[in-house]
Amino acid sequence: MAVTENTDRLVSLDVFRGITIAGMTLVNNPGTWSSIYGPLKHAEWNGITPTDYIFPFFLFIVGVAIPIAFAKRQEGPTRDIYYKILSRGAKIFALGLVIYAIPFFGWSETDLSQFWKVLISLGFTAVLYLYLVDRSKLAAIVLAATAVLILILYLAGTSFVWMDLATVRIPGVLQRIAVCYVVASIIFLNTTWRQQAIIGACILVGYWLMMTLIPVPGCGVTTIDDKACNFAAYLDRTILTSDHLWSAAKVFDPEGMLSTLPAIVTTMLGALTGKWLIGERDRVEKANGIFFAGTILAAAGWSWSLLFPLNKALWTSSFVLYTAGLALLTLGVCYWLVDVKRMSWWTKPFVVFGVNALALYVFSGILSNLLGSFTVGGADGKPVVLQEWIYINLFLIWADPINASLAYGLSYVAFWLLMMWMLYRQRIFIKV
Repeated sequence: MAVTENTDRLVSLDVFRGITIAGMTLVNNPGTWSSIYGPLKHAEWNGITPTDYIFPFFLFIVGVAIPIAFAKRQEGPTRDIYYKILSRGAKIFALGLVIYAIPFFGWSETDLSQFWKVLISLGFTAVLYLYLVDRSKLAAIVLAATAVLILILYLAGTSFVWMDLATVRIPGVLQRIAVCYVVASIIFLNTTWRQQAIIGACILVGYWLMMTLIPVPGCGVTTIDDKACNFAAYLDRTILTSDHLWSAAKVFDPEGMLSTLPAIVTTMLGALTGKWLIGERDRVEKANGIFFAGTILAAAGWSWSLLFPLNKALWTSSFVLYTAGLALLTLGVCYWLVDVKRMSWWTKPFVVFGVNALALYVFSGILSNLLGSFTVGGADGKPVVLQEWIYINLFLIWADPINASLAYGLSYVAFWLLMMWMLYRQRIFIKV
C-alpha cells in the first residue's frame, strides 16, 4: 500500500471516478431508508434506476485504469507483475471484509459503555488508516494499545460478544471489485483486444444461457423473475450458504458468485476503453470513438433486455452492455470537457473524491456502520442509534421526511468532501 502523487493522470477519469464515488456515498447514506426519492433507490428486481448505474460505472473505471497502469511497463508479463495484481486484489478483498467488521464485536449485546465503544472503534479505524498510508510501525503500536485496552476491560469483567464468523457475509462490493480487477488484468496482459472481445462475448452469451436454460432444484420453473428460483441464487445458497449472503435477502446476493462473471466483462470493457485512450490517435478522434461505442453498446443492451431483462442484482448480460454504454457516454462527456476543451473550472471537488476513491469508500463505510451502532437517548427516553438521532434532530425538524433524508445524505457527502480535501491538500493519495 502506498501514498503517492501521480502527476501523469488522465484528469477526466479522476473526475468520472469522483462523480461515481460521490453518487455511491449519497445513495448509501440516506437519512432514513423509508423516505427516498425514486432515482436514489435501486430497482426492486428487473428494471433499472440511476442508482443502478453507480457500481457498474465504478467497475468500468477500474477497467479503464488497467491499461493506463501497465502502459509504462515495456516488458511483457512477469512474475512480479502477477504478484502485484494478486496481492492488490487480495488486499482489496480483505478491506471489503474488514470495513463492516470494525470493531469485531456485537454492539447491542455487550455491556460496554458508549465511551469505550467509541475509543475501541477509533483505535481499529486508526490502525487501518495508518496501515493504508504506509505507517506500519505506528499502526502496530496503535493496534497493540487497542488490544491492551480490550484485555483490561475484559479482565475488569466487561462482557464482549465477538463477531459470529458463521454469519459473516462473504460477497460484497470491494470483494467483487477485487475479483474483477484480478481476472480482467490477467486477461488484458495475455490477450489482444480482439481476443478480449471474443472472451467477453462468450461470457455474456454463456451467462444468458445458464440463467435461462439450467433448471433449479426445488423450483417448478427456472426464471430470473424470481429472486430464489434462478441459477445464480441457487449457486450462492449451495456454495456460500444462506448465512453468508446479503442479510436483507438470504436467498440471493447482489454480489454473488456466478453474477461476478458478467461483472468481469464490465471491467474488461473498461480495459478496452483504456487501451483506446492511451493510443496514438488525437483527442477528438478518441472522444468520437468513445461516443460511438457508447451509443452502440447502450442500444445493444437495451435491445437484449427485451429477452434478458436489465437486472443489477443478477448483473444480466443486457445490464452489462447497457451500463457500459452509459459509462462510455459519461466518460466521453468528461473527456471532451476536461481533456479536449480544457474546461476544468467545475472539476475540483470530483478530482478530490476521485484520487482517493478507495479511502472515501472505506472510511465513509466504517463511519456509516458506527453511526448505526452507537445509541443515545431519544425524545421518549428510549435509546436510538446515533444516525437516527442526527437525522431527527438536525434535519427532520425543518423538512418533510423525504427532503430531510436527502439533506442528510448530501450533508454526509459534504462532510467527506472536507475530509478528502484535507488529504488532497497534504498530497496524500491512498492506494493498495
